Amino acid sequence: MAQDHIRFAIFGNEYSPNGAGTVIGIFNALRHHNAEYYVDRPYYDYLTGILHLDIDPTGVFDGYDFDVDFAISLGGDGTFLRAASRVGKKNVPVLGVNMGHLGFLADIAPDEAEAAINDIFEGKYRFVERSVIEASTENEPFRGNPYALNEVAVLKRDIASMILIRTTINGEYLTTYQADGLIVSTPTGSTAYSLSNGGPIMVPSTDVLCLTPVAPHSLNVRPIVINDNVTVELEVESRSHNFLIAVDGRSEKMQEGTKVTIRKAPFVIRIVKRLSKQYYKNLRDKMGWGQGVVHQPLK
Repeated sequence: MAQDHIRFAIFGNEYSPNGAGTVIGIFNALRHHNAEYYVDRPYYDYLTGILHLDIDPTGVFDGYDFDVDFAISLGGDGTFLRAASRVGKKNVPVLGVNMGHLGFLADIAPDEAEAAINDIFEGKYRFVERSVIEASTENEPFRGNPYALNEVAVLKRDIASMILIRTTINGEYLTTYQADGLIVSTPTGSTAYSLSNGGPIMVPSTDVLCLTPVAPHSLNVRPIVINDNVTVELEVESRSHNFLIAVDGRSEKMQEGTKVTIRKAPFVIRIVKRLSKQYYKNLRDKMGWGQGVVHQPLK
């Protein structure tokens, strides 16, 4: 169903030196449809102060102070994660335009960005819902945004010795990991930090989590996939008496003895997809599967 008056929030990577042409094209497309669009202040300052672009948005917003119908993320998957953390419980769908390499979350190429904007106004899109996990801490407060689209990890600090991570699932003891860290990943995050540590790829529509150790002391310790309706509790021991908790890369130092609890959040992140986008094709392209393979008829 076609839509006319739509409000957008624009998030971007203020450290990216490229993409001015794409940004201008997107803003022109929004103006063409008489849309309202509001720009995140750090990104607005970057576009006007560093790139010296002459832009005239409907407004500029700070923090979580926006009320819109759609969000647009201009950058890579990291930028998308930051935008998703700001959208949070607002239930605002996010369109990810990748200004660099092909991404899993930001999967709209720069040369199709304007067409993707037009698709929104013509109603030619679909939503995919991605589960979110929430981290909470006992004994010491976690001051950052507690919600993760990709993963929550507990990690040793800098060059400290490996840490011990006592892990329970719904109150039942699983094991104590002796490792550099432990990643609790959603299916969305299974192609990110977890994958680089040997974790499996999990299709986003599955209702699971994966526990992936980081550089475990024992080769017998392997990733484990569990249902996502459970409560995971982690207690960390460290020779340095502290550790890091990282929520989608946003990290804070915690003192030894702080219990970390991870559970499914009560909301999802909705991602805007063009009708032509296919998950498995994107996966093949990103992973480089089949490159150099000459397809011949089976005999």
